[in-house]
Amino acid sequence: MTAAAPTWVARERRRVSRELRVARSGADTGPLRAYLGSPVPVLGVSVPDLRRVARGATARTRALPPREARRLVRELWDRPTFEEKMTAIELLRGPAFRDDARAYRMASRWVDAASGWALSDSLASGPVATWVAAVPSRFEDLHDWARSKNLWRRRASTYALRAWVRDGELDRPFRILELLLDDPERWVQRAVGTWLRECWKEDRARTERFLRANVGRLSPVALTVATERAPPVFRERLRSASRRARGRPRA
Repeated sequence: MTAAAPTWVARERRRVSRELRVARSGADTGPLRAYLGSPVPVLGVSVPDLRRVARGATARTRALPPREARRLVRELWDRPTFEEKMTAIELLRGPAFRDDARAYRMASRWVDAASGWALSDSLASGPVATWVAAVPSRFEDLHDWARSKNLWRRRASTYALRAWVRDGELDRPFRILELLLDDPERWVQRAVGTWLRECWKEDRARTERFLRANVGRLSPVALTVATERAPPVFRERLRSASRRARGRPRA
């Protein structure tokens, strides 16, 4: 790295942080922070404004060597606010990082600290999902994540399946989702339900078979979310089968 590089990176990081603070709404951020489910402080920047700031930073860093670009992203991620961390995630979506194995490893280390559904899901379903689909052997990382002690890493293992699910390649997604059927955390169970619902959109027949085969292990929240798009008759039959399997009386 040249001697000037750290100075430029620091200057750019300050510019991004300043633009985000200028863009904040000034409204009470307490409700927004509660909604995002994260202990990270929130500035109150709208999604369009945040993306505008991120696009500008992406354009300015397009020609940077990978090491310097990673440094900028890392410095933004290490900042204290939700919006600064989200801007780091948005930058990682850019073409400069598409084939950057070091960026993948860096982002993978962040997964435990990406607390709250908004940070966790944005990181996992955005750059991480793109990276794991590009190098299928990284599926083994997701397999390990699904067994992590950290609930956000376990949740991230489902959102990182995005590219495979969207392509209708459901072998890997079903393997991860089956591992998490007995997970005790509600945040993880909601993610299981969400991605079963997305699998349903791509291959209804196969997802129905998965749901029937695992009906005794599906938690109520996962079952509710997974069957949001299902016909009412199928949904009720599945719920009845789940109650019988779990020994619960009809509500």
